[in-house]
Amino acid sequence: MRLRRHAALLLAAAIAGLPFVSASWARTPPAAEDINPEAASGVQARQLVRAPHFMMVSANPLASRAGEAMLRRGGSVVDAAIATQLVLNLVEPQSSGIGGGAFMVLYSAADSQIRTIDSRETAPAAARPDRFLDAEGKPLPFVQAVNNGMSVAVPGLLRGLELAHKAHGKLPWADLFQPAIELAESGFAVSPRLHLLLAGNKALPQQAAAAAYFYAPDGTPWPVGHVLKNPEFARTLRAVATQGADAFYQGDIARDIVAAVQGHEKPGDLTLADLADYRAKPRDPVCGAYRGYQLCGMGPPSSGPIAVLQMLGELEQFPLSSYAPGTAQAVHYFSEAGRLAFADRDFYVADPDFVRVPVRALLDPAYLRARGALIQPDRSMKVALPGDPEGKLLSLGKDNALEVPSTSHLVAVDAQGNALTMTTTIESEFGSKIFVRGFLLNNEMTDFSSSFKDPEGRLVANRIEPGKRPRSSMAPMMVLRDGKPYLLVGSPGGSAIINYVAKTLVGVLDWNLDIQSAIDLPNFGSRNKETELEKGTALEALAPELERMGHPVRITEFPSGIHGIVIDAKGLEGGADPRREGLAVGG
Repeated sequence: MRLRRHAALLLAAAIAGLPFVSASWARTPPAAEDINPEAASGVQARQLVRAPHFMMVSANPLASRAGEAMLRRGGSVVDAAIATQLVLNLVEPQSSGIGGGAFMVLYSAADSQIRTIDSRETAPAAARPDRFLDAEGKPLPFVQAVNNGMSVAVPGLLRGLELAHKAHGKLPWADLFQPAIELAESGFAVSPRLHLLLAGNKALPQQAAAAAYFYAPDGTPWPVGHVLKNPEFARTLRAVATQGADAFYQGDIARDIVAAVQGHEKPGDLTLADLADYRAKPRDPVCGAYRGYQLCGMGPPSSGPIAVLQMLGELEQFPLSSYAPGTAQAVHYFSEAGRLAFADRDFYVADPDFVRVPVRALLDPAYLRARGALIQPDRSMKVALPGDPEGKLLSLGKDNALEVPSTSHLVAVDAQGNALTMTTTIESEFGSKIFVRGFLLNNEMTDFSSSFKDPEGRLVANRIEPGKRPRSSMAPMMVLRDGKPYLLVGSPGGSAIINYVAKTLVGVLDWNLDIQSAIDLPNFGSRNKETELEKGTALEALAPELERMGHPVRITEFPSGIHGIVIDAKGLEGGADPRREGLAVGG
C-alpha cells in the first residue's frame, strides 16, 4: 500500500494562470494549474499525471507542450527532447540553452540498450590551470570569475542533440525547431520565476546586450505577463534548422560568439577553432544494483550518478523502508551516506579523457558495504574522509570547484517504449551573462577546480586543461526492472542534484511512493558539510534531535527541479517538482 503524500510541501493551491500567447504547434494553452504565480517564491501543489502511451515532463509548460506535440505526431523521445530543450532556452534562459551543454541517457526499445551522450562543454585550447587564481595564487572570488569571457567554455548542446537525432530521431530535424521559432517570434509571457530572477540579478543588467533584452528601457525587469519576443533567437534557430549544427559552430554565428567572448571587458580566449573542433561523445553508462533494480546514468565527467549509486550502495545494508520519510532516522542514514559519497567525489572524478577515474572500484559492492559500515546508528561522523579503493588517494588533491544551483531537467517516454532522461545547463543563473544572437553563453569554466594543486602540491583531477570537460554533478538516471525502464529521474541544483535524485529514488524504491509524492518530499541530506534541511518544511522540527546525534544542521532553501516518470503495467506516471513551474503531460 502506498504511503500517504507528504503534506509538508503542498502549501499553496494552484491559482489563476498567466496570459498565454498561442502558437500553431500548441494543441491547447496551459490550464490554470499549469502556471502558478507563486512558483517563483513558493511551492505549488502538483498532481500525479497518468498517461497510457507517451509522456513529456520539463521545467516549463510551454516547453512540455512542445515536446508533447512531437510525441503526438509519432516522434521519438529524442525529437521531443530537442523541441522541449529549444523552448526551454527561450522561456527559461537562466538555466539552459544552446550556449551550454547537456548529458543525455537514452533507452532504445529496438535493441534494449542504454546509451549516453556527453555534450558537456570543453575548455578552450588556450586555457591554463591558473585561470582563476590571483597574483598570489589564491582562488578569485566566484563573482569575479563567473561574469566575464574567461568563464565561457565551448558550448556542446547542439552537437549532442544532432548526434542523438541522427541515430534516434524520426521527425525531420527542422520540424523540431518550429515551436521555439514561432514562440520567439510571437512572444511568450514572462513567468513569475523568470521575473523574480531578473529582479534579483545584479550582474545581468551590467551586460548591454542582455540588459536590452531582459529589462525595460528604464532598467526595470519585465513584469510578470509581459509578452517577450526574441526575433534574433528565431533567426539563429532558423539557421541551425536548415543548415544543421554546423551553422552554430562555423560561420557568422560562431564569429559573433567569439567576438562577444573576446570583446568582453574581461575577455576570454575562446576561438573559432575551438568551436569548429567541438565533438559530442557517446560514452558508456555507469550502472549499479539496488534492491533488485538496475540503475544506470551518465558516467564521468559527471560525478552525479556515481555519487548516487554510492549512496544507495552504502544504504542497502540498512532497512531504510522501516524508517518513514520525514523521521530523524531516515534523514540521519541518508545524510551520512551523502557525506561518504561526496568525500570520494571531491578527489576522484574528472574528465576520463584526461584522468583515469576508478569507476569500477568506487562502485564495487564490497567497497560500498565497507564504506556504509562506517555509518553509526546514533551518531553523525560530521565530516567523512575519502575512501581509497585502489590505494592511490595520497597522490590526489582535493577539488574546490563551486557548483551553483541552476540547470534544468527533462524526461520523456514515447509510444514505442523508448525512454530519455536529460539534464541540461549553462551553469550558474544566466550563465556568463554574455548574450549573443538571442541566447546566453555558459560559465562552465567555473566548474573546474579553481586551484589546480592542493596545499601539499598534489594535482587536482578536475583541474583546468585545454580541451577538457569540467566535472559535473548532473545526474540523469534510469532505473530498470527486468531489463526495461521503470523510473526516469533527474534534477537541476548544482552539487545538491545528487541528494535530490537519491531522495527521489529512495522515495519510490524504498518508501513505495508514487513519483509525484517522492518528488514532493522535503529535500535533505549532506554534501559532507552540514546536514541540510529544506526551509519551510516539516523537517525543520527534526533539527534538535539531529543535533543531539552530532549533526551540524543547516536550515536552507533547497530549490530542486526534479522531474520523473514511472513506467508500470498500468502505463505512465509523471511528476513535476512543485518548487518550479514544470508540467507533466502525456497521452
